[in-house]
Amino acid sequence: MNQYHFSLNISYQTFLSHYNGAASSVQVITDNGLRLQLPALRFRPFLSQLGIRGRFRLTTDQNNKFIKLETL
Repeated sequence: MNQYHFSLNISYQTFLSHYNGAASSVQVITDNGLRLQLPALRFRPFLSQLGIRGRFRLTTDQNNKFIKLETL
């Protein structure tokens, strides 16, 4: 398994435009400098009135297939 750590700070309005189809993915840069592109729908469980903010850990399998996304 691979794990990637990153911080995210997206306002509520910005995220809604992503989720509603303006863009279907969110691009993040990990602590190690890797650029990852994830479907916006993966972040929906973390959406609050403030948007999406915090530290996250993405876990993938050896083929970089999504396993889970969690807050830290």
